[in-house]
Amino acid sequence: MRVLVLLGAPGAGKGTQAQVLARTLGIPHIATGDLFRAAVREGTTLGREVKEYMDRGELVPDGVTVGILLDRLSASDARDGAILDGFPRTRAQAEALDAELAARGVGVDRALYIDVPSEDIVRRLSGRWICEAAGHVYNVASRPPRAAGRCDIDESALVQRDDDRAETVRARLGQQMGALGEVVAHYRATGALVMVDGGKPIAEVTEALLDVLRPAAERRVG
Repeated sequence: MRVLVLLGAPGAGKGTQAQVLARTLGIPHIATGDLFRAAVREGTTLGREVKEYMDRGELVPDGVTVGILLDRLSASDARDGAILDGFPRTRAQAEALDAELAARGVGVDRALYIDVPSEDIVRRLSGRWICEAAGHVYNVASRPPRAAGRCDIDESALVQRDDDRAETVRARLGQQMGALGEVVAHYRATGALVMVDGGKPIAEVTEALLDVLRPAAERRVG
């Protein structure tokens, strides 16, 4: 089993790259948010526990999150490995994941860090605008409307939510980047960290990630 961790700030493109890597390598893309929702929907023991924390507005404890991840890694489609997206978010989570994987005789093979300058992240995240009429989403950086300030579909005015404003995005990033830095330092110390320039076009970032992983992928195919 080959476990890959995809790291990066919000807006770095982790979800987009994870989907491409999953298709290319033939292993599942596992996002913790999706796992939580599925566990709650299915009413599993861990799912009921997750729901209690979520209903109280509390963070799901690391031990519960790792337990759900390990259950997912036991599925047949993850026999050859998986790409983890959204976990670990803290050094404590990274250490908990390492310990549980070690108990299974495996570990994190690569921690792929998509490195994007903070101001580029702010530009990407603060570029989102939504039409007033139906909530159609645009982004001035990646999916701009044909006419500035107007929805392509219903021509209603585009507005920006308070949490998408540049100053709000900067404050949120400031809170998150410290924890991410600790996770990056953890995987640097274990030798698993690989940094990729996420400021390049999407296709070039994909190719850089695959260049790191391709030798193992070719061995698996062969």
